[in-house]
Order: sequence, then structure tokens, then C-alpha cells
Amino acid sequence: MADNLWTQILYLLCTALICVASSVLNCHLSCTCASNIVSCSKKDLLHMPTVFPHYTVSLDLSHNSLKRLRADWAPAPLKRLQSLLLNQNKLSFISTDAFSLVPHLKYLDLSSNEIKALGENHFSKLRELEVLLLYDNAIGQIDRSAFEDMHKLQKLYLSQNQISRFPLQLVKESSRLPELLLLDLSSNKLKTLPIQDLNGLPAWVKNGLYLHSNPLTCDCELYGLFTHWHIRQFASVVDFREELNCTLVAYQKEIVNVFSLLLVMNCSEIKESAMEAYVGKTVTMDCDTKQRGMAQKWITPTNELISPETNNSNQTVTVLSNGSLQFRPIKAEDRGIYTCHATSTMFNETLYVTLMVNNVTHHDTLNTAYTTLVGCIASVILVLIYLYLTPCRCLCRSDEKHRNENGDSVHSSVLSTTSNHDTASDKVALNRHVAFIEASANLQGQVSKLKLNGQEPQDTRGTEKPQRKMSDPGSASSVFSDTPIMV
Repeated sequence: MADNLWTQILYLLCTALICVASSVLNCHLSCTCASNIVSCSKKDLLHMPTVFPHYTVSLDLSHNSLKRLRADWAPAPLKRLQSLLLNQNKLSFISTDAFSLVPHLKYLDLSSNEIKALGENHFSKLRELEVLLLYDNAIGQIDRSAFEDMHKLQKLYLSQNQISRFPLQLVKESSRLPELLLLDLSSNKLKTLPIQDLNGLPAWVKNGLYLHSNPLTCDCELYGLFTHWHIRQFASVVDFREELNCTLVAYQKEIVNVFSLLLVMNCSEIKESAMEAYVGKTVTMDCDTKQRGMAQKWITPTNELISPETNNSNQTVTVLSNGSLQFRPIKAEDRGIYTCHATSTMFNETLYVTLMVNNVTHHDTLNTAYTTLVGCIASVILVLIYLYLTPCRCLCRSDEKHRNENGDSVHSSVLSTTSNHDTASDKVALNRHVAFIEASANLQGQVSKLKLNGQEPQDTRGTEKPQRKMSDPGSASSVFSDTPIMV
């Protein structure tokens, strides 16, 4: 009896151990296990398997019919999981807490699903993720915080979606995705690009920014952007040159290659521009390489080697910790072509930067422009005052009529420099007259005489013309027709 009891106890213990072992080491009946790799690919799964070994490093659930990824898709956290493949499913819903179970995930493939939007903090729990594949979905909306706290993300694939607005925050705000090296936005619905913002990006971002196969609108700025990238031999342009097309709106929406716009739209030829600086300023020259973290050395126009190892406190030209060359202050003799040699274990690159130094300071240039502007404004104001605010001209006296029998007319305008308290005799001496004499054809050359103080000229016909005294300030005569005389 006792032996039977012990036999039953041993049987139950063995069964329990087998069950425990099977729950820990069990792969789902539809999956295949190989060490720490679990593959459930192409098993026509409609629901997520309920149990995964806790030591799983790579989990493949691709090519199934999964529709939802809930927060409790795994009964326990998979803290060792580094690769999760969910591509080629029918996923349309992904919980924001679904990835809290895999905090150390580095590779996530969600391509070829039915995802339409990326919501708030969608992937924020994946702080160690390096590669995220979201291509071939139906994504049309991306929340600004969808990729928050993903400080180690290096590659983001968003091609073949419905994105119509360039997600500038992903590349412009360097603190958001500081390690991002590749952003694939090809084959979307982008019609316009933020050209100025893209021009300001570092070269290593431009080198991995793929924008081909979008319905871009043709213009010369777009041509300049991609031509500059092609000159720098960025992989995003060189590798997909034939697929960089745009639409000519003015030509019945004809699709042409971007690099043909030089002839089609008569765009200006693009050349590398020089760096301009002003004497006495602190200037920093960047070695804008296509890869990050490269060792950099500079060669000056006088063939002098400048590197972090050669820096000293007495130099005005030094290499900063990020490899940039700093002039403090810059001098006129610093102008010329500088060469940057960047090296790494996998890639070498040489860049040439032309530096132009102006003797006139930027401050003086602004002062000159300001002075010129003020002078122009003052001139306009004076002209307006002259045209609209000058005193009214005195009207000719009504009793002044044509006195000349041949129709000569004399119009006078009195200019007085005397004050109101001057005497009458002073006024006589200081008054001046401007006479405009319109002579008839048969009286050209006739002498007209004008008396001061409004007196009418006397008829001198038949009498001898008195000779004018040189000391007489009160008379004036003119023998020229149509000519004003100051008297």
C-alpha cells in the first residue's frame, strides 16, 4: 500500500516537472524554435500565440493574418527580445502599451500592414530601438510625439505610405532623434518640400534622406536642392537620380526629371558658394561630412596643418572638439581655400571650403545702408513740402492792365525782404521786381521801362529818353523779351 502511494507521488512530481518544463521551454505548436530564436512565420495565425520562452531574442510573426497588437499580447515581459518581425500581416491597431513588454527591443518590422496613423507616444516605450520599418502601410497622419524619447533610433523607413506633409520635426529638431542616419520618405504624396530648412540640415542627414518617387511640384529651388546634393555625392540622390521626378504644373502636369529643369525652366546653374566673413569677427567653419564621428584635420591656404593636437592658446585659428575650424578673430589674410580631411574606419572624405574676408565690417555696412535710407526719406519729404506747403503766390493786381499799345504785357511779382516796421522809404529802396515781358513780333528790341512801387510806366513817345543814372536804385529796364530780370 505504501509502495503504491509513493509511486503515485513520484508520478505526480514527474508530471508537474514536465508541465513546468514544457511551459518554460514550450514553443507554440505552430512555431519553430532554434535556441533563442522563435519563428511563427507563414502559419496562418489569426491570433497571437499565448506563450513565448522568456529567453527569446528573435521572434518572427510575419506573413500571417494578425489584425491587432494588444497591450497584453505576451503574458510576461520578454526582456531579452531584440528583434520582432510583424511584417506582412493585417495589423490596423497597435496599443501604445504594446511595447512596454519588450523594453530592450532594437529591431522592429511593421511593414506591409494596414496602419493608417501613428498616435501620441506610439513608440515612446522603445528607447533602445535602432531600426523601425513602417513602409508599405496606409499612414497619412503622424503625431509630433509618436517617436518621442527614441534617442537611439538610427533608421526609419516610412516609404510607400500616404504622407502628404513633410515631417520636418523628425530631422530639424536634433534633440528628438539625435542618432537618426536614414529617413526614407520615398513613394509618398509629398508635393512640396521645406527647401530652406532642408538646406540647413547637416550633410550626414541629407545623405540618408530619401525623397524620390513623390509627386513634387517643379521649380528652380527644387532643382537647386537636388543639384547641390548631387554635387556632394549624397547617396539619397546619386543612387536614385532617375527616380527624382517632378510635375510641371504649367505644362499640363507633365512629369519630368528634376535635373532637366536647367533647360526646361531655364534655372540658374548651381555652383558651390563661398563662405563670407568680416574682419575682426569670430568665425566657425564646419567640416560638413556625410558621416558622423569622423576624425577631421584642416589644411590652410598656406599648406599649414591644423588639428586638435596642434592647438595652442596663442593661435587665432583652432580646431574645436566637433572638428570645426574657428577663427578668433578673423583677419584679411585668412582668406583662401581650406581643405578638410575626414577619416573613419569605413569611410574617408575630403571637403574644400572657400573663405572670403571683407575689410569693411558688417556693422559699417549696416550704418551705410541706414544712412542712405534716411537720406532718401528726407529727400522725399522735402520734395513734398516744396510741392504742397509753399506760400501762395501773390495775385497780380486787378488794375494792372496791358499798357503797351502794341499788346505788350508785363507781369510783376514783388519780393520783399523788409519787415513790417520798416519805413516807406526803406521799402522803396529794398523792393525788387521780376518782370516778364511778352513782346509782339513788331516790337522786338523795344525798351520797356518799369517804375517801382507799383507806378505805371509813362508814355515816352515823342520825347527824348532820359539817361538812367547809375546811382538810381529805383528803376530798371530790360531790352530782352520773355526774360525775367531781377531789379
